[in-house]
Amino acid sequence: MTQSEHPHLDFAAASHPGLTGKQNEDRYGISTFSTGENGTTPALFAILCDGIGGHRAGEVAADMGVSIITEWVTASDGTQPLKTLETAIKHASQAIYTASLSEQGRKGMGATLACAWVIADKLYTANLGDSRIYLLRDGHIVQLTTDHTWLQEVYDAGILDEAQGEAHPNAHVIRRYLGSSQAPRPDFRLWFFEGETDADALDNQGLPLKPGDLLLLCSDGLTDLVSDEEIHATVKSTPLAQAPSALVNLANARGGHDNTTVLLLEVPAKPLPEVKKPGKHRWWVGCLAGLILLGVLAIALYFGLRWRAGRLDPLSTASPAMTQPLSTQPLGTHLWTSTAAPERTPTPGADPESTPALPSITPWPTHTLAP
Repeated sequence: MTQSEHPHLDFAAASHPGLTGKQNEDRYGISTFSTGENGTTPALFAILCDGIGGHRAGEVAADMGVSIITEWVTASDGTQPLKTLETAIKHASQAIYTASLSEQGRKGMGATLACAWVIADKLYTANLGDSRIYLLRDGHIVQLTTDHTWLQEVYDAGILDEAQGEAHPNAHVIRRYLGSSQAPRPDFRLWFFEGETDADALDNQGLPLKPGDLLLLCSDGLTDLVSDEEIHATVKSTPLAQAPSALVNLANARGGHDNTTVLLLEVPAKPLPEVKKPGKHRWWVGCLAGLILLGVLAIALYFGLRWRAGRLDPLSTASPAMTQPLSTQPLGTHLWTSTAAPERTPTPGADPESTPALPSITPWPTHTLAP
C-alpha cells in the first residue's frame, strides 16, 4: 500500500498516564493509505497497544507492537487483510518475546492489542487482551471484541459474578498478549449481532461501514471506570476532536488509576467508496479467450470434416498447418493465471491454543484496580 495524506475517515485521539504517577505504557498509531488498482482505494489502519510487565518494559513492548505491525500492514497490498494481520502479530509477538530475554528488567513484558483496518468501506479487526473496539451506530454502542482475561473466562462460565471477580487474586491476569513465549492466537471474531456463534463472528469480518458510524478503540483504563452507556453518551454529545479527551478526563475524574488511551474514527456523511471485487476484468478476458478457443475448434472441425470427405484439393490437404494436431494448451490459458500478491500480569507460559473460545459479547468491563 502507498501512504497517503488524505484519510477517508475523520479521526481524533488522546492518551494520558493517569493520576497515580505511572509511566504511560500505552502506544497507538493511525496510518492512511491508498491501495487497489491504480491506487484509487483508500485505507486507514488504527492500532493501540497497552504495555504490561511493569517498570518501563511495558512501554517498550507496546512501542514494538505498534511499530512492527504497522510496518507489515504498510508493506502489504491490502488484498488479504486478515492473513496480513495474523503474520504481523506473530512476528511482533516473537520480537517482543526475544527482546524480553535480552535484559533482566524486561523479563515478562508484553502488550495487549486492538487494531482496526478500514479498506474503502470494509472493516477488519484483530485483538488480544483487554483493549477493546466499539462500534457506535444508529443510537447504539456495540462491543465488537471480546476480552482475553481470566475474569472474562469465569464470567462466561458463570463461575463468578462481577462483584466476586473484582476481589479475586487473578483479576489482573491477561490470557492472550503480544510477547508470550508461544505465538498468540489473534482473535478475528467481530461480534455484531446478539446470539452469534464464533463462526458467525468470523464471517462478520469485512463489515460494511455506513455514513455516521463511529469506531472507538480504547485501553482498559477507560472501560474500568466508564460504562458503555457513558462512553456512548459522551461521544454523541461531544465534537469528534474533543471526544477522546472528554473520555480520558471522565476516567481521571473517577480516580485515573491506569493509563487511558482513546482513538475515534468517524465515517463521513458522504458514503465511502465500495471495495472493487478483484478479478472481474479477468473474468471478461477469460470469457473472450474461451470464445476464441471455441471458434478455433469449430474452424478446425469444419475443415477436418471437409478433408475427410475429400472435398479439399491435394495442395490444401498437404498443408502441415491443417494436419498437425491442435495444441493441448488452451488458447488464453495464461490470462487466467493469477499470483498471490494496577498492574496487569500475563499468564506465565500460557499456551494460546489452549485458551477456550469465548462464545459471547463481553457485557462487563475488565477491572484492574489494585488489590
